[in-house]
Amino acid sequence: MTNAVGPRAVFGVIVPSTNTVVEHDYWSARVPGVAYRAGSMYIPDPAMADDAGFTALLGQIRASIDTAVRDVLTAEPDRLVMGMSAETFWGGVEGNAAFERRLHALTGLPVTTGASACRAALRELGCRRVAVFSPYQPIADREVGRFFTEAGFEVAAITGLRCPTALDIAKVPADRLRAVVAELDAPDIDAVVQVGTNLSFVALADRLEEELGKPVVAINAATLWHALRSHGLDDRVTGAGRLLRDQ
Repeated sequence: MTNAVGPRAVFGVIVPSTNTVVEHDYWSARVPGVAYRAGSMYIPDPAMADDAGFTALLGQIRASIDTAVRDVLTAEPDRLVMGMSAETFWGGVEGNAAFERRLHALTGLPVTTGASACRAALRELGCRRVAVFSPYQPIADREVGRFFTEAGFEVAAITGLRCPTALDIAKVPADRLRAVVAELDAPDIDAVVQVGTNLSFVALADRLEEELGKPVVAINAATLWHALRSHGLDDRVTGAGRLLRDQ
């Protein structure tokens, strides 16, 4: 017998307890027969107003991730999807690989991370020179830039929105995100990439791709695309960018 709402796949999605966007974006894609079970990483102090604050926030994530994974395993998922991104970029390409190996050893499941999903997406789209933005502080943006550089991309620019708390990430308005993309875009940029899973950007990225005539990769679209395609599911989704629509 199969899961009634997820007969094709059940994805275990690990999110910070402050995150309100990942599950919304995944369910909005309306992939038939695919279900999501979220495991929550407890964030008692969401402050991240400077590098020290961001480092402390990352410590909370690291302290609670194993419990979130433990909880989500009770739903017997087919794949683990990381609905948080900063930790997956930490330590560059090898740091991400070590993170994925640890989670696979812990769960026995295939793992999708934001870093690997963005790398696979950019390669699939044929992009090399990228501009990136995040809700982060400089300490995290350096790690994001390091990952993309080590993965073989040329990082032309990184803009961090410097959100003061993890909750404020979900409050960044669309007009601010549109302005950031406008600042980053240039004729020699192959793609604009957004990281930070609590930024609500998937629908806007879809519209910006049409306006700019180039890929605008939203991390939540990238992780869903990676999870689906890695699981052998070729569903095409409209309104969430060219990755899910065309690739």
